[in-house]
Amino acid sequence: MRKDFEETIIEAALKEDMPQGDITSESIILPDSESDAVILAKEGGVLAGIDVARRVFQKLDASITFKKALDDGQEFRRGKRLAALSGHSISILKGERTALNFLQRMSGIATATRKFIHALEGTKTKILDTRKTTPGLRSFEKYAVRMGGGENHRHNLSEMVLIKDNHLRLVGNITLAVKKARERIKPGVKIEVEATSLKEVQEAVQSGADMILLDNMSIKKMREVVRWVKGKVPLEASGKVSLKRAREIASLGINFISVGSLTHSYKSVDISLEFLK
Repeated sequence: MRKDFEETIIEAALKEDMPQGDITSESIILPDSESDAVILAKEGGVLAGIDVARRVFQKLDASITFKKALDDGQEFRRGKRLAALSGHSISILKGERTALNFLQRMSGIATATRKFIHALEGTKTKILDTRKTTPGLRSFEKYAVRMGGGENHRHNLSEMVLIKDNHLRLVGNITLAVKKARERIKPGVKIEVEATSLKEVQEAVQSGADMILLDNMSIKKMREVVRWVKGKVPLEASGKVSLKRAREIASLGINFISVGSLTHSYKSVDISLEFLK
């Protein structure tokens, strides 16, 4: 996603929080007051969004000094200082909540992703995200997945073809759907087909699909699919995948596991901003 779009999102977040300024800080803090502050981890996790936090403060006040202690993708423990700030006190107070909202949530996604990465150590299976993201924040959230060690599935509906159950209800069958898509898309665009049975997998492969999504299949069914496919096309598994189940799926030789919870059910990391005396 374009940086200018991300800047628009940051500006919108600040405007949402301050439609007419920060009446508390502006009422009780002297305009020329300057302070030092730190961004502090209240629990452990994986960092994501530290540069977004910097951009929040510097969009408010370009004179603010922001020095990060870690880069995105690095793990941290409780009590770790993640960044140090100095500058106008009111500017720091104005940016505090918006910066932390981005940082806590993005670090939560990165932390959740890293847990899946650790669970699959020793396998060749890769973790993917989905489009189950917060409207308007997909760019930030998919970036956080990458910082956790995962990979991005398609970013949007324009990027690749993914034929799912509702498409098939309207079109009729997998073979016809793949044929129609192939006739209309640009060369090089991949076609993935969602399948719920070995029969559908076989039809998808025979119709020329580039990738198969195994939707909510049991371990037994997926094992049958892997044996039949024999590496002809990459296989992706999805459907309420827990850490334990992810390891079981990976042991079958599935190429990818997509996990919607990375961006729709993550827990934000507890991070605070504290002024130094």
